[in-house]
Amino acid sequence: MWMSGYGGRTVPADGKLTDIWAKAVVLRDAQKNEVVLITADLVGIGAESTKWVAEQLKKNHGLERNQFAIATSHTHTGPALSDNLVPLHFLRADEAQQNRIAQYTQQMRQMLVDVVGLAYKEMEPAYLTSGSGHCTVAVNRRTNREAEVPQKRLEGKLNGPFDHDVPVLAIRNAEYELKTVVFGYACHSTVLSFTQWSGDYPGFAQLELEKRYPGIDAMFWAGCGADQNPLPRRTVELAQHYGQRVAQSVDSVLLGAMESVEGGLSAHYQEIAGKTQEPISRSDLNELLENGNQYEKPFAQYVLGKRDNVNPPPRTYPYPVQTWHIGDIKMVFLGGEVVVDYALKIKKTATSVSDKKIWVAGYANDVMAYIPSTRVLLEGGYEGGGSNTYYGFPALWSEDFEGQILSETRRQLNAN
Repeated sequence: MWMSGYGGRTVPADGKLTDIWAKAVVLRDAQKNEVVLITADLVGIGAESTKWVAEQLKKNHGLERNQFAIATSHTHTGPALSDNLVPLHFLRADEAQQNRIAQYTQQMRQMLVDVVGLAYKEMEPAYLTSGSGHCTVAVNRRTNREAEVPQKRLEGKLNGPFDHDVPVLAIRNAEYELKTVVFGYACHSTVLSFTQWSGDYPGFAQLELEKRYPGIDAMFWAGCGADQNPLPRRTVELAQHYGQRVAQSVDSVLLGAMESVEGGLSAHYQEIAGKTQEPISRSDLNELLENGNQYEKPFAQYVLGKRDNVNPPPRTYPYPVQTWHIGDIKMVFLGGEVVVDYALKIKKTATSVSDKKIWVAGYANDVMAYIPSTRVLLEGGYEGGGSNTYYGFPALWSEDFEGQILSETRRQLNAN
């Protein structure tokens, strides 16, 4: 079937480099508060899928919406879905492939529900420790040309903001045997662009950790790496190399002086009315439908299909902001492809905990578009709004949008 992430592919997947995974961990504190983290080797997930999973987890386990999060790795060698990057993949596929993608999407949703059920069955007393490593794989792709990166790295002249933190949560059983390692990193999973299934560098990082610690599950979440790339790229050897470097960063934390995670759990979730600018007009959409290129025509088809003939198009989007307090760790889950500015600003505004204990995931719960900071929005370019065509997102975000996200995130971080 068709793979996701690159519109330039002309054939479906034709092989497998590595397995791709969905994994889940359930945490329950002494007061019976619970949170469930699901990680998946997907480029993203749509709101429809998350809503379906939410209904099933409520039915099966009594979970409220704030109690579970779906974090994707953003691998570009994973499967296309029927509710994510729809104009780029689903609408450009033939009927047989559309049926296959729709069928897989439903199977994938059920897999996410099933893996949570398996996690519940295997619950046992646990001891948690945390730490933060450092890895320099990520390069700001807006301010560094790929061909110049090796020389600029040698000269110490790489430009632009980045987030090289590698947060690590280690889960051990009552005998202190390591069972699960949860870690994140803010960098695009775009080393590979061929047509073989793989988890890209995060997949290799997880495989390396599971090799070093037989019997464990390694779980990866993507940070705010929408403007961060692993450079150079395009070879399997580089994907393996970057994965090993991230895994080594995690391993250095595991072998060092980690801190005990003490205290209980609390979970918060809110969909804010994310402001946008004026949506593209119906006349402009009809023009694209008639004379647009291979990407613009399905974009126009998708947006027109979501509009009615009575009401004006909305100038807001229900954008998900979620936070968990895991003892003294505060974890943030943001939807969409989030640029690194958000993680840096959220960490800098910490008041009650250190920067290293605020972990910020992007690509979570609903990946509907790129999420530029106001700076990136005004600068423009692909992350600033050029990518909207591929997502079917009908408007640029408002200059107020960053403030909305940060305000809600801070509100949740300061809640009990």
